[in-house]
Amino acid sequence: REERYVGPRTPTEEVLAGIWAEVLKVERVGVTESFFDLGGHSLRATQVVLRARQAFAVELPLRALFEAPTVAGLAGRIEALRNVGAALAPPIERVPRDEPLPLSFAQQRLWLVDRLEPGSPAYNVPHALRLRGALDTRALRASLDELVRRHETLRTTFAERGEEPVQVIHAPAPVELEELDLREQPSPERETAAERLAAQEAMRPFDLACGPLLRCTLLRLADDDQVLLFTLHHIVSDGWSRGVLVREVSALYGACSRGEESRLPELPVQYADFAVWQRNWLTGDVLEAQIGYWKARLAGAPPLLEVPTDRPRLPGRSARAESHGFRIPSRVSERLRELSRREGTTLFMTLLAGWQALLARYAGQDDVVVGSPIAGRSRREVEGLIGFFVNMLALRTDLAGDPTWMELLGRVRGATLGALDHQELPFERLVDELSVERSLTHSPVFQTVFTLDVVDGEGEQLELGGLGLEPFGRSEHAAKFDLDLLFADAGGELDAALVYRAALFDAETIARMAGHLQVVLEALAADPARRISEVSLLREGERAQLLAGSRAEPPEQAPACVHELVAAQAARTPGARAVAGRSRALGYAELERRSSQLAHLLRSRGVGPETRVGICLERDVEMLVAVLGVLKAGGAYVPLDPSYPAERLAYTLADSGAFLLVSRGHLLETMPVLEAEAVCLDRDEQAIGAQPDVAPESGAGPRNAAYVVYTSGSTGRPKGVVVEHAALANTLLAARETFGPAPGEVTPALASYAF
Repeated sequence: REERYVGPRTPTEEVLAGIWAEVLKVERVGVTESFFDLGGHSLRATQVVLRARQAFAVELPLRALFEAPTVAGLAGRIEALRNVGAALAPPIERVPRDEPLPLSFAQQRLWLVDRLEPGSPAYNVPHALRLRGALDTRALRASLDELVRRHETLRTTFAERGEEPVQVIHAPAPVELEELDLREQPSPERETAAERLAAQEAMRPFDLACGPLLRCTLLRLADDDQVLLFTLHHIVSDGWSRGVLVREVSALYGACSRGEESRLPELPVQYADFAVWQRNWLTGDVLEAQIGYWKARLAGAPPLLEVPTDRPRLPGRSARAESHGFRIPSRVSERLRELSRREGTTLFMTLLAGWQALLARYAGQDDVVVGSPIAGRSRREVEGLIGFFVNMLALRTDLAGDPTWMELLGRVRGATLGALDHQELPFERLVDELSVERSLTHSPVFQTVFTLDVVDGEGEQLELGGLGLEPFGRSEHAAKFDLDLLFADAGGELDAALVYRAALFDAETIARMAGHLQVVLEALAADPARRISEVSLLREGERAQLLAGSRAEPPEQAPACVHELVAAQAARTPGARAVAGRSRALGYAELERRSSQLAHLLRSRGVGPETRVGICLERDVEMLVAVLGVLKAGGAYVPLDPSYPAERLAYTLADSGAFLLVSRGHLLETMPVLEAEAVCLDRDEQAIGAQPDVAPESGAGPRNAAYVVYTSGSTGRPKGVVVEHAALANTLLAARETFGPAPGEVTPALASYAF
């Protein structure tokens, strides 16, 4: 660095270099050194931009730092913005308290959620701290009282004025600190009791109209061992606020225990001032620009990420969350960091790319939308406030075309930077603008969330006077989303947790998913030039387990095609009933004879391997005769449900390329104009009956098409799916082995055979 160091040359560079040094916690910064090579990441980039906006009075976008990651480059961007008069958004200022105060957009959404589900713990924000040492309870109470005096949100409730909710800010009052003494219980039981009480407190509901929305509980386990429980409602707090709360209580307790006055500076504004500022600023052209970007960005996005679940989505299911912890080893983590620096991304973007690639594989979708929380403190005035500022960004990535990992990183980088540049639009307002169909079984826009927390090297070694602080217990909370992936980066290995909705997923499923994510990230780190389709999710142990427990081929000497399986059964039990329907029942010998005769007629009309033949018949024994007839002729049948609309039937026939149609006279009369030739089972009955009753040589093998079935088309045009004989035979043999039907037992065919 000494050899490469080039000092600032202009006033703009001088100020920027000072900002960088402050944020990066280094002594000096050269104008040609990369922000990210010096340890910069997304959060620090946000801090640099906030300070630069204030210092130069220009609306500097976060993207500018990624595109010009040196002091010299960013200084040039700032000068260009000054020259075109890119004005800064107005500052947040204090407003009078003599009028009803509105809620922020985020608060209004949670207020509405609470009206729909009163008392739900889904938006409780618990935080439990272990206090080691002799506690001064008087100093703790005084510090909590001062904290609540400083932050109006902690003494705010929510009422209705007319049809609109408003904030009601109460005068400062002593905080109720509930004390529970567990010291008389035996030592092992104390710990268990403390964990149980912490879990219960975390899930205890709030009343937004009555408050208080901050609860404090002290559990005494020993004279020098306590647990302090903070529980807040999300409407007055977020993850950033938790850090503010702990830092300020620590500083205030230290001063109170020493008999000193608080040295914390008075807050420049309060949360209510921010709410008024947000509603006044986010209007007109500013609002339209934000809405326009997000509408274009999310146009046509899939409403649901179809990750397979262990149980169906049902309204009213428990919102209980469970968590699976895992780690990414240092050797892999360091490669991912190096890849991020080389490709001009951040570790956040690189990990997100791996997560979205895995979700795409699980869901079978190339279009993946993942939510990510952002601090939402885009104005420096609010950095020290406790309040609900966090916003959710919808990060949509296109994985079509089987990109390489590097290509995918570029796509994720562009999507992330675009979202960060338009982060001011509250997610709640975005959902309203998109007119998303609401569901009681899944969240709108996205159902899975990704977060990366960066833990600075010095960490938060907080103390409460002479007491040591450490987290306590297992976090107990409700699941807001189906899947929530959290990474913590402390510079070495990456700690991770996959939080999931227990009503949807089993613990084994989530553990397997976490393992697959580790495989994906290892592959990304090892060879970013590979295509994502080339990565197998299975490690050798899992691959061996699956292969040992599966049958990739039908049992040895078993027939490879379904019509051969039926023929073999007919040879064993010719007189046994094979199929029964509304009109009649057929034994195996009769089913074989009739389907073989139809097969000969179809062969004479040109049917052979890979030929598509439409079948439009009602659900009766004739339908099964036709299916077997087509298969014996070597063709692939295309099922057509006569109850479907005529346009659907015409489209399926044309799209499949079927040149022949098997049906009955009364059904043909209702069909659209056909280009395909028709074989009519009633009108052509004599011609069919004159054919040989021994099956022809089909010419079809295991890899030939057996049938073509069409999707519903609910998300676009229906698509034909070709199923081979081997796949169908394997499925039926596996079903027979798994369910073991005994002679004489029957299976009802309830669904449409076109489904």
